[in-house]
Amino acid sequence: MTDRTCDVIVIGAGTAGLKAYKAATARGADTVIIECGPGGSTCTRVGCMPSKLLIAAARTAHEARGANPFGVKTGAVEIDVPAMWARLRRERDRFVDSVLDDYHAIPASQVVHGTARFDGPDAVRVGETRIVARGGIVIATGARPVVPDSLDPVRDLVHTHETIFELDTLPRRLAVLGAGPLGLELAQAFARLGVAVSVFDPGDTLGGLSDPVANDAAIDAISSEIDLHLGVEAKAERAGNAARLTWDGGEIEVDLILAATGRKPALDTLDLATTGIALDDHGTPLFDEASRRCGDSRIFIAGDANAWRPVLHEAARGGQIAGDVAAGGAPRRTLPSLAIAFTEPNIVQVGTGFTDLPEDARIGCAKVCDNGRATADGHDQGVVRLYGDADGKLMGASIVVPEGEHLGHLVALALDRDMDAATFANQAWYHPTIEELLQSAARDLAGIED
Repeated sequence: MTDRTCDVIVIGAGTAGLKAYKAATARGADTVIIECGPGGSTCTRVGCMPSKLLIAAARTAHEARGANPFGVKTGAVEIDVPAMWARLRRERDRFVDSVLDDYHAIPASQVVHGTARFDGPDAVRVGETRIVARGGIVIATGARPVVPDSLDPVRDLVHTHETIFELDTLPRRLAVLGAGPLGLELAQAFARLGVAVSVFDPGDTLGGLSDPVANDAAIDAISSEIDLHLGVEAKAERAGNAARLTWDGGEIEVDLILAATGRKPALDTLDLATTGIALDDHGTPLFDEASRRCGDSRIFIAGDANAWRPVLHEAARGGQIAGDVAAGGAPRRTLPSLAIAFTEPNIVQVGTGFTDLPEDARIGCAKVCDNGRATADGHDQGVVRLYGDADGKLMGASIVVPEGEHLGHLVALALDRDMDAATFANQAWYHPTIEELLQSAARDLAGIED
């Protein structure tokens, strides 16, 4: 057995791992990064970027079809499917290459290829090599999509976000299992590209919304393009070359199934039992949000591997924090949560969610149909729900609004600055803009008359 000693070990060369490596080396730590695959982030390969490229193509087709009410005649809209997939993969690969540039810039002496297993709380084994960390070990192994066993009869027709972007054609009929952000984004995109899409979810909410008013607004808007089946369990069986989905009250046949039923932290190969750190009921390490440290150990966890806020900006920040603290740095403050589903309208959740509000919370509301800019652009569906405590201090928001991604960032900034609703309402809100919906909701929350 070959031994090696360093200051910090980073397991995984995705977004969180690469940020952890940079942060640790910036403090002068001798840092080793271990990667069992090609490196690069989930976001660029099979997540954020290819999905947004598909959404962009679908949005363009949708806007072309909807141009007539504005007096713009476009004629029939035709999808050049090979060209669409070619552009998606070309641009995706460019994004991947930009991330790999950072990975390949790491000196070869600091990179170990292979699968890491813990060998106690301060060491890992990779093949025949045992590596000991004087400072800390950062787990940044990411997550993998979950495919339910119930889909085994039609497994060859099932895709996840890791495979769906390798299609060369478009299915005529697609079933999406899961009405979370990922499932909804891709469902709407495929529908706008001419695919008959049905979405199934055992829950009764879209995009993780818990605010009933915002959820109703999302359902009203998105159900106009997608066949939604909420509160049902669909079963799959073979029907020739297709899959037959049945549920209480109906059945359909589809060409392909997209499983968007969640992602599980990729921790199975790590042998965490040898570390002595505490795990939750799902086998995920418990950790401190400010430092990403697991208990009082020298083990840290960042990115999707920790199943907390599984979005890129949190993976990047978490990696930076974990790498820095593992090399001797200090913990950092926790930023307000921010999650966005890039459907149309966008589904955005910021800060404290509806179900976690105190009983004396105050809620301000503004409707898209009352916003001049939105109606000028042809939008009339959606709502802003702005939350505050009994004194009017902002706590969070649920936003179902066209281009709501921009509104979410403004609310997140206001939360980080401990702003109250009256102060938020008294900012510079340009007219006419979608952002004025936030001013209207803040005035409603603060009880300010127009």
